Amino acid sequence: MKYTLKTIMLGMLCVSLFAMPVHAVEKMTIMLDWFPNIDHLPLYVAQEEGFFSDEGIDLKILSPSATTDALKLAASNNVDLAVSYTPQSVIGASERLDIKVVGRLVEHPLGVLLFLKETGIEKPADLEGKIIGYTVPGMEDILTEAFTKLNGVKNYTPINVGFAIIQSLVSGKVDAIMGPYKNYEAVELEEKGYPAGYFEPSHWGIPDYDELVFITGGKTLKKRDAAIRGFVRAVDRAIAATRENPERALKRYFAALPEAPKEMETKAFAVTLPLYAHNQKLELSRWQQFADFAFEYGLITRSVDTSGLIHAWD
Repeated sequence: MKYTLKTIMLGMLCVSLFAMPVHAVEKMTIMLDWFPNIDHLPLYVAQEEGFFSDEGIDLKILSPSATTDALKLAASNNVDLAVSYTPQSVIGASERLDIKVVGRLVEHPLGVLLFLKETGIEKPADLEGKIIGYTVPGMEDILTEAFTKLNGVKNYTPINVGFAIIQSLVSGKVDAIMGPYKNYEAVELEEKGYPAGYFEPSHWGIPDYDELVFITGGKTLKKRDAAIRGFVRAVDRAIAATRENPERALKRYFAALPEAPKEMETKAFAVTLPLYAHNQKLELSRWQQFADFAFEYGLITRSVDTSGLIHAWD
């Protein structure tokens, strides 16, 4: 059998190619704060557009059984990343959980004090003597107390309504509820024919904060620093792509979650789009302001130095 120079060179090229090191794909897990919804759209855009793949990441998105699962699983290093909230992250730090905030998804609060316009409530003072529901004990009831104190409401009745938000408002069980999201429950009320009004707490004395953030366990961060950095880059890229072409982003989201209610989610997307994080800079002073507020009003029992909570990327 004759071997030409060309054949030999091709053979040598094949050998060299097979001898090149293969970079393993990083398998990562992220636990959502709740069931998949439009708040998480950039994650699905990054996945569908291949932005995670570009960073060498194979990401598995998990849904929790309860809203507290994500933070606990991240703190115990049982998931690589979790979607959480600034208040819960500050509470976790106060309880000395080993967590680090590494990025953000939604940069302003979505939770509001929601009411029906037909009640005649126009300003916080109109809540005097009213029944105010709240959704999450140990957080939203404390935020309600802070909101009323800051706005001179001296007499109100708090009631835990859990997640029976729409029913509680429509039935007249409560006059307002602290904790519903302006991009979901407010939209749902409008869809059902009940014009909604709300107060945004950050406009009435409660410090502004990042609604949704990415957290990881301290041990995981040390072990997977480069992969987590790549994840944050991919999400930032996905948010930029979402702003540049919202229609394409929404199509990518529905492609990933075909069971999602399209009409409702499309309306929610319009409200949420301006609130996705414009960058991945975690402002220490902003975090510290909220942590100090949380300590002053009893959301946490131990003060928190947020410089130990925030992970600043180089």
